[in-house]
Amino acid sequence: MKKLVFYGAISLDGYLARENHSLDWLIGTEGEDETGYDDFYTSVDTILMGRSTYDQINILSPEKFPYEGKECYVFSRKLTGSTENVTFINDEIAGFTQSLKEQEGDRIWIVGGGEVLKPLLQAKLVDEFIIQIAPSILGRGIPMFTPGNHENRLRLVDVRRYKQFAEMHYIT
Repeated sequence: MKKLVFYGAISLDGYLARENHSLDWLIGTEGEDETGYDDFYTSVDTILMGRSTYDQINILSPEKFPYEGKECYVFSRKLTGSTENVTFINDEIAGFTQSLKEQEGDRIWIVGGGEVLKPLLQAKLVDEFIIQIAPSILGRGIPMFTPGNHENRLRLVDVRRYKQFAEMHYIT
């Protein structure tokens, strides 16, 4: 059975990005090249994201889709079908993800957060959180966790420091 994992960086006050989706506060932070991303990425065979995250990835990486070679699903209310790199999913997020978890394979990575993460937390489908905290307080932006009824108890299994980043690894 596949494990579902959130892996990503947030500001100290819990934001994934600015309101305009900018990551300027994150880029260039000392230690960003040492966080173990490459090892994590090789442990993943499936990627899930929402349409907003997908649109931002296309803006940030217009020349080459950064997740080529991985099975990539984008949850969308409007887009259907598939492209060379992604399959658009109009199904209910938790039900679709549960069916993916039941397959053989490696980890499933939740890229982004917010609207996709919330129903997965409500259904208690997330197995791991690997969160890198950057030394920035934004005050507002796109939160990792949107308000809702999704209490989950976690167990801290590791804490690492990558210069200015603190990484926490939790499992359910």
